[in-house]
Amino acid sequence: MSHIRLARISLILAAIGLNAVPAVLGVTAAHAQDKEKAKAAAEAPKDTVRPEIFKLIDPAQTKPLLDAKNYQEYQTRIDTAAAAPNLTPYETFVLNQMRVQLGQASGNNELTLKALESMIDSGRLKQEDKLRFIDAVAGIYYSSVKDYDKAITWFNRYGTESGDTAKQRQYIVRSYFLKNDFATAKTEVLKDIEAAKKAGTAPTKDELNLLGNVGIKLKDTELYLTAIEELVRYYPSEDYWFDLLNRTRGKKTYAPRLDLDMARLKGVAAPSKMEPEDYLEQAELAVLGGFFTEGKIAMDKAYPGAIPAGKDKAAIQKIRDSANKGAADDAKNIDSGVAAAQKSKDGVGLVNLGYNFITLGQFDKGIDLMKQGIAKGVSKNPEDAKLRLGYALAMAGKKDESVKLLETITGNDGRGDLARYWILYQNKPAAAAPAAAK
Repeated sequence: MSHIRLARISLILAAIGLNAVPAVLGVTAAHAQDKEKAKAAAEAPKDTVRPEIFKLIDPAQTKPLLDAKNYQEYQTRIDTAAAAPNLTPYETFVLNQMRVQLGQASGNNELTLKALESMIDSGRLKQEDKLRFIDAVAGIYYSSVKDYDKAITWFNRYGTESGDTAKQRQYIVRSYFLKNDFATAKTEVLKDIEAAKKAGTAPTKDELNLLGNVGIKLKDTELYLTAIEELVRYYPSEDYWFDLLNRTRGKKTYAPRLDLDMARLKGVAAPSKMEPEDYLEQAELAVLGGFFTEGKIAMDKAYPGAIPAGKDKAAIQKIRDSANKGAADDAKNIDSGVAAAQKSKDGVGLVNLGYNFITLGQFDKGIDLMKQGIAKGVSKNPEDAKLRLGYALAMAGKKDESVKLLETITGNDGRGDLARYWILYQNKPAAAAPAAAK
């Protein structure tokens, strides 16, 4: 931003004619012979400089000084001209113009700002040019001087005088963040996000990232998760998904019994981010839960070839052997377990068996068995069974039925989060959201 804003000032100077040669007032002897003409000449036009001042600031002499980086001589000429008695408003304006040029060339932001502010308040600028200068002053305070209080003041002034309070809004909110007023930054960015939603538009990625950064600074895990969830909603990426799911597991209220459910969503929403350790964990949890085919698939992804040497090789091999044996048994005998599960008083067996069919790609059969189990009644954590049916429906491509069921699932232990995340995953934007403002 700084390079854009600093370059813009020199463009503005040229655009509104401030680099032009100032008019010079001259009074000749011939004019003096005519009293009326002499009197008119004595009443100096507003937009002229006196010859003695023009001699000092003549662009034909001063421009080469700037080009040669002879800033001291350029400054001396300005100071000498400024010491002349009874400077007119126009002469003061021209000298401030030169101070801006010197400040820009020499990198003296203090000189640039003081001169620009004087020009803004001189009453000599057209409204459109005045607004451009206000914008430039705000930008220098924001990006170069990093005086965020003054940046906020000038950004707000731009909004007040232009009537456009949206143009510089993002920089006002960021200024609060950059000056470590995180509470105000939180309030303001939440306000902007809510306004965007009410207007039926996506909050910008910059706004959502800023909200996440505020959450980090305030050590507010819930706020950070809110920001990442919104990024997943509007700008889904595997990076955001992976971060969201990992941090959800870190919540104080999160129940470890949902680790396998979390791993399943992670493998679907962020497969490229999955490391061998992630698949190994899923494989181990799946084997422990009796989902051997799932365990085998995850283990094969973790270690497509031989398990590497290391102190854990024996333990990993044990998981692989259990997954392979169980998957082979399921392939041969899974149908025989249906009758026994249906005889059980608790429906959990049907739910688990149904999910095993899901892992085998037999979605209709698996979903039917899971529904039977839930209808029979699951004694322990029955909402967990509904969650699993919900995302089994999602995996089967039955979005409407899946979302309808998932919307009924609650819980502050991670179950409600997972249900909401599966809905988010199914409702991901068909096309990329608009690019964030830079």
